[in-house]
Amino acid sequence: QTYATVTLQNYFRMYHKLCGMTGTAETEAAELWSIYKLDVVTIPTNLNMVRDDKQDLVYKTKREKYKAVIDEVEKLREAGRPVLVGTTSVEISELLARMLQQKKIPHNVLNAKQHAREAQVITEAGLAGAVTIATNMAGRGTDIKLGPGVKDAGGLAIIGTERHESRRVDRQLRGRAGRQGDPGSSQFYVSLEDDLMRMFGSERIASMMDKLGYKEGDVIQHSMISNSIQRAQKKVEENNFGIRKRLLEYDDVMNKQRNVIYGKREHALFGERLSLDIDNAFAVVAEGLVAGFRQENDYEGFKMAVIVNFGLNTEISEDDFKKTDQNTLVDRLYAEATAQYLNRKADLQAQSVPVFKNIRNTQGKHIENVVVPFADGRKALNVLASLDKTIETEGKELLTNLEKTITLLVIDEAWKEHLRAMDDLKQSVQTAYLEQKDPLVIYKVEAYNQFNNMATEVNKDIVSFLAHASIPVQDNAPVQEAKQVKTDYSKMTANKEEVEAAGEDYAANERDQFDPNGGPAVKQEPVKVGPKVGRNDPCPCGSGKKFKNCHGKDVPA
Repeated sequence: QTYATVTLQNYFRMYHKLCGMTGTAETEAAELWSIYKLDVVTIPTNLNMVRDDKQDLVYKTKREKYKAVIDEVEKLREAGRPVLVGTTSVEISELLARMLQQKKIPHNVLNAKQHAREAQVITEAGLAGAVTIATNMAGRGTDIKLGPGVKDAGGLAIIGTERHESRRVDRQLRGRAGRQGDPGSSQFYVSLEDDLMRMFGSERIASMMDKLGYKEGDVIQHSMISNSIQRAQKKVEENNFGIRKRLLEYDDVMNKQRNVIYGKREHALFGERLSLDIDNAFAVVAEGLVAGFRQENDYEGFKMAVIVNFGLNTEISEDDFKKTDQNTLVDRLYAEATAQYLNRKADLQAQSVPVFKNIRNTQGKHIENVVVPFADGRKALNVLASLDKTIETEGKELLTNLEKTITLLVIDEAWKEHLRAMDDLKQSVQTAYLEQKDPLVIYKVEAYNQFNNMATEVNKDIVSFLAHASIPVQDNAPVQEAKQVKTDYSKMTANKEEVEAAGEDYAANERDQFDPNGGPAVKQEPVKVGPKVGRNDPCPCGSGKKFKNCHGKDVPA
């Protein structure tokens, strides 16, 4: 059961101030403005960036691509440059590690499986000839310091084994090289079998390679290919942004309802405006009863509904109900209901205060809180009240806590059911596009109606309980202090040895006989059934007769 939901976007919106710093926010500027109304400001680098970002190398198959990556690593290592190979998954990092092992090239793998060595691997990644294979995590703020002589050799070399769906991840990987004006290079290796390429027109490039006579191992390197890949990434990013934006549009509906409900809960929790909310609940219920039954011209139904909701027999006559103005009827019913509730509160206060004073006099001053049961004939709840405050306020503290407790209980139960209904609604409206309708519009309309229905039921349940609430009286019932009970683990014993010694006999059987006086338990023996004898089979007694003519005479057929 879901108790509360919120999207990350609406969670961040709860803060009055939002800001952040990252090296790759420029590509997401539109989304940051659209959702959070935040501008993206580009800060120039401290030193000029001299990294050489080369055009992508496109191969026909993954096998050719990985072979070219290993050859390039070997060549860069011989030149004395450290190499960082970026992969999209742990499986690919382990595959490249095995290929490097076959060529006997020393390397380190950084894929979240070697927590103890991560710091050491990153420290050694910038040394001359070091080869490091890493997943996306290596691109998240890792600062690889170059070892002695590496700058003269050309700096850190970045090799990407595949283009990611997001340009930000690729830019983060490139950003590991060429930091603070250091030299470096980056090169991405792409195959037509990669997920991103298969989504966006790899067949066209493959057919072009076949027409131009490309053989196995041949590579395409052109700005047109790199631009095509970037356009594909942009499409994926726009699609993902569309999904997030659509989710936010649905959650915005829930967010407005959430704010209303949480506002009422805060009023109940902290006592602010609780009396006003309850007064409004009486007014809303009165207005709903008058409007509903006046429209149906059902006076008897109106009288019964007033008894059910307010616990009073209204003085409004049938002639007044049919002829008097609706607003006047609402005011009269509201006045009757609130007067009845105030009288009930006074009776409950008069009933409870003597009991509380008696507790103080007889039980001593060590009791701080008392739990008081309340019931309305249908449901019951326990209300925690301070003993001293209740006596000082002549019972008002107890009634205030009653209002607080029933309000929180009813709101929480109704909100949980509403969340479930809203989840079902979100799923059901998705088929509205078949009728050429926008599912979001249908969702907003239905969500509004469901929320209004829930709010009406909440008001009715709160008003009905308060109007009928009473303290059940039990003669000579002992009064207990409300305190937290903790389990005493010191008296608990482990029976592991007993279980192991008993073996299968330790398991309980519902027919076992247990002696409450401490005698040994009698274990029920299993019922043993012999082979069944047919009516025309020879009798087991050995007489030679058929069983039905011998010992089976009295056995029913």
